[in-house]
Amino acid sequence: MRAVIQNSVGGPDVLVIADQPDPTPEAGEVLVRVKAAGINPVDGAVRAGYYPLLGEPPYILGWDISGTVEALGAGVTGFKIGDEVFGMPRFPKQAAAYAELAAVPADQIALKPKSADHLKAGALPLAGLTAWQGLVRHGGLKSGQRILVHAGAGGVGHLAVQIAKARGAYIVATVSPGKLDFVRELGADEVIDYTRGDFTDQVRDIDLVLDPMGGDHAQRSLKVLRRGGVLVSLLDVGDNTRTQAGARDIRVERMSVVPDREGLVELARLIDANKLAVHVAKSFPLDQAGAAHAFLATKPIGKVVLSL
Repeated sequence: MRAVIQNSVGGPDVLVIADQPDPTPEAGEVLVRVKAAGINPVDGAVRAGYYPLLGEPPYILGWDISGTVEALGAGVTGFKIGDEVFGMPRFPKQAAAYAELAAVPADQIALKPKSADHLKAGALPLAGLTAWQGLVRHGGLKSGQRILVHAGAGGVGHLAVQIAKARGAYIVATVSPGKLDFVRELGADEVIDYTRGDFTDQVRDIDLVLDPMGGDHAQRSLKVLRRGGVLVSLLDVGDNTRTQAGARDIRVERMSVVPDREGLVELARLIDANKLAVHVAKSFPLDQAGAAHAFLATKPIGKVVLSL
């Protein structure tokens, strides 16, 4: 099979196409012929050596996949050859999604949403599960709550806005210039251009904050939360933030996304009910993975995907 490998950490140019042995599904695994592989910021961080999840190269990046079942390992039930599936297998261990074939645990994938093509389904799992787990599992999102989503036009943010709206929340989102109308169209009730003043001066009485930035940004988010609110951060928030939060009875959740078949099923249900749409900013062929990583670094609206 063809796959994108890297033999050293570095910039996008370290990603090269190469022939690799076809994987064989072990017991409990499914062999998927990959049709699309989503690219996420964590991919770039691992590639550059900032986030050494996979140890030392060589390795194959990628966790988001959408494709068709090619073969079944021993003991697998619930799938058949030819089924269209999607998922975020093995994270944070190597899933090797940037390849034509991937052997993945059967319990970490689900049937692809019927109304989404492989490109959009391949863009969904990691960002979608991050938004779902952050809002629902960690944040305890309830109908009628006021939610603040930072980076509302990003991969996670644009999905979080829609998930929160589907669950009856009032949504405030922060975005960069040029992305306000996009996020309004997703269903955000208030959209704040974070370059035109501090968001802490423009919003109050928030029940739940979803923050992808951590650090000082998470600490400032405490100012807009009600007593008893929840701050869910995708990055470390620091001891000072936790201390300040405790003094105001604010719960702080530092989350890392995990494989979640139940979450995938819910995301597929929302898509097929026309309550969730994945915005793909641009797709690239497999042999242009480096260009895809460079494009993602420009912070486009939505997701970037490798199309096979």
